[in-house]
Amino acid sequence: MKSVKLYLLSKLGKWLILLLYSTNKWQIEGASKYKNLIKNNQSVIISIWHGRVLTFVKQLSKKKYYAVAGTHNDAEIISRICLDIGWNVIRGSSSDKGKEALEGIVNALNIPGSLVAITPDGPKGPAKIPKAGVVKAAQITGSPIIPAAAHCTKHWGFTNWDTFYIPKPFGRIEVIYGDPIYFTQEQSFDECLSIIKEAMDKLELLVDKRVLV
Repeated sequence: MKSVKLYLLSKLGKWLILLLYSTNKWQIEGASKYKNLIKNNQSVIISIWHGRVLTFVKQLSKKKYYAVAGTHNDAEIISRICLDIGWNVIRGSSSDKGKEALEGIVNALNIPGSLVAITPDGPKGPAKIPKAGVVKAAQITGSPIIPAAAHCTKHWGFTNWDTFYIPKPFGRIEVIYGDPIYFTQEQSFDECLSIIKEAMDKLELLVDKRVLV
């Protein structure tokens, strides 16, 4: 019965996502920052705060990129939606199967020209506090981290440990990709995590201002 419920919820979620996002106008800035790297066979990590991830689930779909999702029920639904709209999915998180998730991320990044999308504050928070996994993956593989942010002029917000945003119909969606961030293996986790957080927070403030215009 549980598997039937998950199946129905994932199918409903897929069509709601496609419907809601298709009725909005999109403004995307900085996409060339990851596309040019991929064209040159450089793998990239897209780093997104958990509450804004759904926009990127839709915007980056149909390209067989890699998304990282946890192992809890909500993540199971998102994983099925991602698979259904053209993603590869790596399962695991900092709180469950973290080693397996990191291995999957590294293996994906070692494929030339791949893209892995990560929510460094997921799956259980604290909100907007990145964990070490994204840094480890970047240091092991030499792949750049590209911070990204998104928001919509009309939206619903569902709050648990984080506020998870879903667009309402007939608004405008703003997406911004930041400059690539490279880390060396000599840099400390604390330094790297501070750099990531600062870059992501700046982008989020910028995109939030734009949706108010």
